[in-house]
Amino acid sequence: MRYVSTRGTMTPSRFRDILLEGLAPDGGLAVPERYPQVDRATLARWRRLDYPALAFELLSLYIDDIPAADLRALIERTYTAQAFGSAAITPLTTLEPGLHLLELSNGPTLAFKDVAMQLLGNLFEYVLAGSGAQLNILGATSGDTGSAAEYAMRGKRGVRVFMLSPHEAMSPFQTAQMFSLMDENIHNIAIRGVFDDCQDIVKAVSADLAFKAKWRIGTVNSINWARLLAQVVYYFRGYFAATASEDEYVSFCVPSGNFGNICAGHVARRMGLPVRRLMLATNENNVLDEFFRTGLYRPRGSSETRQTSSPSMDISKASNFERYVYDLVGGDGARVAALWREIDQRGAFDLAVSGEFARVGDTGFVSGYSTHADRLRTIRGVHQRSGRIVDTHTADGIKVARERREPDETVVCLETALPAKFEATIVEAIGQRPPRPAGLQDLEQRPRRFEVMAADTAAVKRYIEHHAHR
Repeated sequence: MRYVSTRGTMTPSRFRDILLEGLAPDGGLAVPERYPQVDRATLARWRRLDYPALAFELLSLYIDDIPAADLRALIERTYTAQAFGSAAITPLTTLEPGLHLLELSNGPTLAFKDVAMQLLGNLFEYVLAGSGAQLNILGATSGDTGSAAEYAMRGKRGVRVFMLSPHEAMSPFQTAQMFSLMDENIHNIAIRGVFDDCQDIVKAVSADLAFKAKWRIGTVNSINWARLLAQVVYYFRGYFAATASEDEYVSFCVPSGNFGNICAGHVARRMGLPVRRLMLATNENNVLDEFFRTGLYRPRGSSETRQTSSPSMDISKASNFERYVYDLVGGDGARVAALWREIDQRGAFDLAVSGEFARVGDTGFVSGYSTHADRLRTIRGVHQRSGRIVDTHTADGIKVARERREPDETVVCLETALPAKFEATIVEAIGQRPPRPAGLQDLEQRPRRFEVMAADTAAVKRYIEHHAHR
C-alpha cells in the first residue's frame, strides 16, 4: 500500500513514511492510492471477531510495512477492557427504535478521540524506538484532541507534545484535563484566538519544510492518516452491532467540526461497508452544512467563528474536508490544489458552479445543524425518555439524526464525549450534574502548567526551539 497527496505532487510513500508527518510536502494530506474493497463474505467473517482482531484485519490492509506480529501486538496492547471499560471497546445502545448510539467515550479522557489516539501513541513509540529518532508533536485542539493526545503520549519515549488550544474557549473540564498534566514531555500553549488560529499555526509550521525537518515536527490532528484510519474500525464494529446480516444497510450520524470522524465513515463506505447515508451534524458554525446544502465551501475567519455550548465543533476551517473533496473530484490532485488556491485568493470555492457538487449524492452525504436551544431540548428529551444523559455534541448529532431519518432507516449516532466534560450545559438542560468518573472529582482544582501566547507562528516556533528534542 502506498500513499499520495491530495494535491498530487508527493512521491508515493509507505505507511511508516507518512506516520510521523503532518501535511504532505506540497501542503496536501496523505491518502491511499486505492481503497481496499471488502466483500460480503469478508464482512460475514469479520462480524465474528472481537474489536482487536477486527482492527488488525482492517489496519493490515493499509499497513504492510510493519511486521504482522508486531502490528497485532500493538493493537492488542491498545484495545483492552482496562483502558476502555469493557471488552466491547465501543458498545452500541438503543435510544429508540431505529436510532442507536455508538459509545466511543469510555477511554482515558472520556472522548471518542481516545479510540484512535491510544493506538497512535503506541505506533509512534514503536516506530521511533526502531529508528532511535525523536519526534516533536505539534497539534491544535478545540477540546478533546488535546487531552486524548496528551494522555496517549505522556511518558512515551522519544516524544514531546506541543498542543495549541484557544485561550479560555474550552469547557472548564476540558481545560483542566489538559493543563493539569505535569509530565515533562507535555507542553500546553493557550493561544489568544479561536481554534482555527491554532490550526493555522500548525499548518504554517508544517509548511516550513526546513523547520519541520530540523525539529522533527509531527502531528496527531486528524490530518494524520493513521489517526483517521484507526477510526474506520468502529464504523465496521458499529455496523455489525446494529445489524444481523450483511444484506442490511445502516446510516451514521456524526457530529463534525474538523471532518475527521465522518471522513473515516466515508472511507468505510468507499471500502464497501453497507452504509446508506452519512449524516453530518454541525453546530452554529455551520460551514460544512452550508457546503452539503449548496456546494459553497466558505471557511470563516476568527471574527465569524462563534463560541458555543458544543465547543469542540467551534471550527470554521475543516482540515479533513480536503480528503473528501479529493475523492469528489475523482482523485485529481491538480484540481484540489486549484480549489485551495481559490480559498486563499477569494475565501471560498463553489462546486455547484462547476457541476461537481452533483456527485455529492453518490457519496451518501446529507447534513443539518443544531443550536444551543436545540441541544438543550435534545439533552432534556433523551434524559426524560431513557434516563440517559448525553453530551452537547452528541445531542447535536441526535437532533440531526431525528430530523433526517427516514421511516425505514437504521441510524447509528456516534457519541463524542461523556457529559461530565460539559457540566454547565447539562445542568442548564436537566437541572442536575452529570456523573463524573472516579478519580476526577477534584480535576478543576488541580495545579496547572501552561503558557498563554498570541496567535503568532514565529512565537510558537521560538517556544518549540527552546523546549524541543533535537
